[in-house]
Order: sequence, then structure tokens, then C-alpha cells
Amino acid sequence: MADVWARVPDLDEATQQGLAQVLETRGADAQQRSMRTAFLADIPFPPDARVLEVGCGTGVLTRVLAQRDGVASVTGTDLAPSLVARAADAASRLQNVSFQVADARDLPFEDESFDVVVMDSVLVHVPGPEHAVAEARRVLRPSGVCAAFEGDYATTTVALGDHDPLQRCADAMMANSVTDRWLVRRLPAMVRDRGFEIESFRSHGFVDIAGQGYMTTVIDRGVALLVAAGDIGEELGAALRTEARRRTVTGSFFGHIAYASLVARKRD
Repeated sequence: MADVWARVPDLDEATQQGLAQVLETRGADAQQRSMRTAFLADIPFPPDARVLEVGCGTGVLTRVLAQRDGVASVTGTDLAPSLVARAADAASRLQNVSFQVADARDLPFEDESFDVVVMDSVLVHVPGPEHAVAEARRVLRPSGVCAAFEGDYATTTVALGDHDPLQRCADAMMANSVTDRWLVRRLPAMVRDRGFEIESFRSHGFVDIAGQGYMTTVIDRGVALLVAAGDIGEELGAALRTEARRRTVTGSFFGHIAYASLVARKRD
């Protein structure tokens, strides 16, 4: 299954709207917000920072960046026009924000245009992520900072034991939603090789024992993919969704994804 996030512009409108809602749901999750707060705290924003967010999606993090002390302006880019339009609408009251459709591997900005480049859950979706890292370096001013937050999606689990059928749903969703689920583990070397010095690399954990938020969408989307592919029938799909809800009701639901954040400074 191809990474759905890498081909959003080619999807039908209903699917695009559904993916946009996934981004907003994840952004509203308290644990997700907490992880990104810790991530942003590690970034040394200079005074009056000009910030570029690559792969902004619906602008959840863009809006946070724009209201951060010391940030003069934020430019958000995304490959999908529909997500950019939604991001612009959601941030319409913020005066220091702009958005533009752009490919992370070919940014439409002059060299040394920004103080900080932020990428949140982007590189795992980019075919050839090293080109996106190189572009980040190109548009950064001397000693500028590149900061990335990514899921270590090889750790994604909802299993309570060996051969848990719900894990198959999570695996199907990740196969459809990530170009490289191992990206985080190669990221430090990738960044160093493209002219950065790493200042921090931290691990973060997301765990869901309520089953009423993001991890439930992981299972539901995985079920839909398995049914659409003909791997399982509608009845089994319905039974898997019911099992996820049963675990929620009984307090036995468990979901976990490890994340990592990296902050690196451009070598002159």
C-alpha cells in the first residue's frame, strides 16, 4: 500500500477531508500537544525569528508557532492544496502567518531565507527525505536551526499479546500511511551528512489506554484498508471495530507509538 500522505493531492475530496480531520484530531490530543510543547522548547528561536514549517498539513503547529514569543513570522508549506487552504482558513486571524503549496524537496524560497525550519511528521512521508533535509539547509541562514519531530512508526502497537488481530489493522494503516517507518533511526546520520550539527535528539512516548482518540482512528483506518483490499470481509471488519470498542469499555485498550525530536544547527 502506498503512503496516502504522499499522494493527498490525487485523492478524492471526501478522503482529503477525512485526512484533514485526522490531523486536527491528533493535534487536539493532550499527549500529542505535550510532546510538541517539549519539542518546541528545545528549539533556540532567535529574536524576531523567521520560521518555515515544511509539511504544515492543516496548520495545527503553524498556529502554535505563530503565537510563540520571539517568532516574527511563520510560513507554512504543504504538497496538498486542500490542506493549505484549510490551514489558511484556520489561521486567518493571525497576522504573521502565510501559506504556500510546495514540495519539501523543492522549496520555492531563496537561499538563506529563514532562521528556523520546522518539520513535524513530514520526513517519514517524503520519498527521498534526504532531499528535503538538503533543501532545509539551503533555505536556512548561517547557523540556522532545523528541527524535526517524527514518529518511530515501527513501534506502533495496539496488541495485547502475540497474534492479536487488532495489530494487523494497525500494521495495515501504517503501511498505507508512512513511506519509511524506520526513518527516525536513520535521521541523525542523514542530518549530519547534509551539513548539520545535532544539538539535541530526544525520545517521546505516546500511549493510549482510553481508546477514544488517535489510536482508535489507527484501527478504524486499518480495518477500512483491509476490507478495501479484499483481505477481510465486511463482517470481520465490523467485528474488529467492535472488539476495539469492547476494549475501550472494559478498560483493556492499549496503544503506543514512540516518537523522536531532533534539533540541529547548520554548519557554515
